[in-house]
Amino acid sequence: MILACKQLHKAYGIDVILDKITFHLEEKEKAAIVGVNGAGKTTLFRVLTGETPADHGEFYIKKDASLGYMAQNQQIESSRTIYEEMLSVFQKILETETLLREMENEMGRLLGQELSDKMEEYSFLQHFFEQNDGYSYQSRLRGVLKGLGFGEEDFNRPLTQLSGGQKTRIYLGKLLLSKPDILLLDEPTNHLDIASIEWLEDFLRGYEGAVLIISHDRYFLDRIVTKVVEIENKKSNVYNGNYSFYFNQKEINRDVQQKAFDTQQKELKRQEDVIRTLRAFNREKSIKRAESREKALDKIERVDRPDSLPDHMRLTLTPLITSGNDVLHAEELSKTYGGNKIFQNVGFDVRRGEKAAIIGPNGVGKSTLFKMLLREVASDSGIIRLGTNVHVGYYDQEQQKLDESKTIFSEIADTYPNLTAGQIRNVLAAFVFTNDEVFKPIAALSGGEKGRVSLAKIMLSKANLLMLDEPTNHLDMFSKEVLENALNCYEGTVVYISHDRYFINKTAEKILELTPNGVVEYAGNYDYYLEKKADYLRNEAEKAKDAGSTSLAPTPNTSETKTDWLKQKEQQAAERKLAAKISRLEQEIEKTETAIAKADDNMALASTDYTKAQQIFEEKIKLEEKLELLYAQWEELQ
Repeated sequence: MILACKQLHKAYGIDVILDKITFHLEEKEKAAIVGVNGAGKTTLFRVLTGETPADHGEFYIKKDASLGYMAQNQQIESSRTIYEEMLSVFQKILETETLLREMENEMGRLLGQELSDKMEEYSFLQHFFEQNDGYSYQSRLRGVLKGLGFGEEDFNRPLTQLSGGQKTRIYLGKLLLSKPDILLLDEPTNHLDIASIEWLEDFLRGYEGAVLIISHDRYFLDRIVTKVVEIENKKSNVYNGNYSFYFNQKEINRDVQQKAFDTQQKELKRQEDVIRTLRAFNREKSIKRAESREKALDKIERVDRPDSLPDHMRLTLTPLITSGNDVLHAEELSKTYGGNKIFQNVGFDVRRGEKAAIIGPNGVGKSTLFKMLLREVASDSGIIRLGTNVHVGYYDQEQQKLDESKTIFSEIADTYPNLTAGQIRNVLAAFVFTNDEVFKPIAALSGGEKGRVSLAKIMLSKANLLMLDEPTNHLDMFSKEVLENALNCYEGTVVYISHDRYFINKTAEKILELTPNGVVEYAGNYDYYLEKKADYLRNEAEKAKDAGSTSLAPTPNTSETKTDWLKQKEQQAAERKLAAKISRLEQEIEKTETAIAKADDNMALASTDYTKAQQIFEEKIKLEEKLELLYAQWEELQ
């Protein structure tokens, strides 16, 4: 065990933030802290780093274990270049390297005992240098910089020229290179594109130390952590698994606990009714029996009612009118800034009802393309055309469409003047703004709160084309799930930019991968995109391998008629084979759906048996995964 918390309590005045927080972290273990915005996750990290004292309870960090902490939006103020700043992590190695070179020069002038003493000292320093990766630190440094999205051309850029997000990435890179025994990372995927997030996943999975992560990136957590510590209603619950396991197990636990509570309450009421009836008989024997039952009732261990869940926003998206079938057309779009061509030959079509995700690395021009589609930025060339009756609702990741001089209430009232005060309050309550909170100034809101205000405006717009730029930024996991459900039920058209792979997987029906030379379309979600991308890269590798070899196969000596006949026969055989495959798949799909329905029935019957319910649930998950694969195979064959 390298870190442990026991009964930690933290309050600010009468406002309790954390209560009885208990969990532990083993060496090399990767764990997540999850909870809604404001649950106290960052406060817990500040307690663990000693930045904020706990009021009660205790925490333990293994003796001599080093701890590294990255807060959200961590900034570096320095006049050094990117490379120089990263190099500062290896100050001791650099000093040792300089000392070794000086000693080498000095030893050339020494003799006898002096030389022997110096060689012994040199040997000690040489061992330290080797043990601390003295020969590989530069390659490690360059690998981390490239993994976090910095190219060779960026290495000599001064930090003073970087954005806040880029400085946060530099801080993260320094922390990773310093290799502390315990890493505390608060939203490490903020400011990273998908490629950099994937690199960070690989890095953390192979990291030798323990890692504790606060993140709302569910795909990221699924790939890294083996333990989830949930903070809900100020208390902690520990789940030994990744995010998906935690999410499913939490529902099972609540359902089982609720049913056990309801069953016990029903039995308690029945016993109390019996006791009242026995007392009503008012005879010695009946009173004794009533007293006996009361004693037995007092000894029963009560099942607690599950804690109420934190308030979640409620979002319903409904277009006022239906658009034409062709919603958005882009053709031969290009954009150049300062002599640098960002992209060219960009073209695609989006039709009514489609949910399309635009993805690509940072700097490829996704937000620029969005603003071109919205006519906020002029294109250098090409055509942009909106279809008939298309009404656009736009979500800006920077929330620049919100007036910071206004309150939440006036922002909605001024945008939608026909709404009554009561209607506005009802809408804001659906987005978890109640009582006097509705009069908070926009300027005082957190990123998540501003996001909820923007989503409220989107809902009220009743647009039939939603253009969303990083809509999940700053939203907690529960709010993301609400947004996912709303988009999946939405009958209009959605085009969005996102780095949230879990969100893309749940909502996208089409992937538009933006590259400097155009758009590549994939007719599926993020997992489908990964699969097709891997197939493409594998085929390209095979083509490159075959390009150098000359075929030695003899030319077939058959007439054109015979060749055509053979091709026809092959095609007919392939069609029969395909039809048989489809038939077998349809039978297997029906069989699997029946098994899932049976598992649901069995879970209901085993509701009070935790172990059996868990086993049935795990079997059901495997069946659902199998069914999803069967559907994908069936669609592919169709």
